[in-house]
Amino acid sequence: MREIYERARNIRVAVFDVDGVLTDGTLYYLPSGEELKAFNVLDGHGMKMLQESGVKLAIITSRTSPCVEERARNLGIDLLYQGAGDKLAAFNALLDHCGVAADSCSFIGDDVVDLPAMRRCGLAASVPDAPPVVRRQAHYVTRARGGHGAARELCELIMQAQGTLSARLAAYLA
Repeated sequence: MREIYERARNIRVAVFDVDGVLTDGTLYYLPSGEELKAFNVLDGHGMKMLQESGVKLAIITSRTSPCVEERARNLGIDLLYQGAGDKLAAFNALLDHCGVAADSCSFIGDDVVDLPAMRRCGLAASVPDAPPVVRRQAHYVTRARGGHGAARELCELIMQAQGTLSARLAAYLA
């Protein structure tokens, strides 16, 4: 766990996949063909706390969905890469845009399409229901499943490593 905290201490940009990480991976379609996704409010609040602690947030997803755009807007995330068939290319574009090194980014994913970015970043995380090959490449595997607190768990781990979690929680404990 010590190595994970050392990696987390350096994170300046936290990158999240959507399906299987911010959601449970289930896709819902209305008869009109419109796609619906269910997001966890605890994950969202953890992401906002991480952002308030000074870490930038980004989303890289291979799918494109208006509800993901709306969720990003709700969370104040302007680094949104949808339709990213090549997640490594999107990750590299994010690095250029933010002017940060790969080792100052975390990436949490759940499937093989996430591996190139996970292998390049400084802190690679996965959810427990990801395929074994993905979990083996992760520095950290969350206890919580995707869409059920995995993002919150990673956010709190980063804040704990950076010494900012107590300050974020203090406002609620006063």
